[in-house]
Amino acid sequence: MWIDKYNSEGYYDPTTYEAMREILREELNRRYGTGYRPLVFICSPFAGNLEANTERAKHYCRFAVGQNAIPIAPHLLYPQFMDEHDPDSRKLGLFFGRVLLGKCQELWVFGDTVSEGMSYEIRKAQKRNIPIRYFTEDCEVKAI
Repeated sequence: MWIDKYNSEGYYDPTTYEAMREILREELNRRYGTGYRPLVFICSPFAGNLEANTERAKHYCRFAVGQNAIPIAPHLLYPQFMDEHDPDSRKLGLFFGRVLLGKCQELWVFGDTVSEGMSYEIRKAQKRNIPIRYFTEDCEVKAI
């Protein structure tokens, strides 16, 4: 089930959105038990300062676990055995991430900087009607 942040007239409606999300969570908990945890795709910068961005992505994954979600962060996994600087390897890694994104219930975007790769993931999530949540670097919900 997909929940829109906008009403039928196209206006941003966060109150209804959050209420409907809570109803959906309660339904999933009823159906699957309180152990239900949605898959969330972690979208954060990677290129540039790899060491700092890797640590931030790990922090975002820990945050997701604390929010009773199962984080999926391809940018932490694939660079361990694929070459980020090889165009073919990078393209394959992006493809793998796109496949994983399709399995997730939400996309969580972290930070103020949106890289080219993040922009691509956001567009794919929008195209697939996957709900997107935006957070600051400190894991606070961003008002959009």
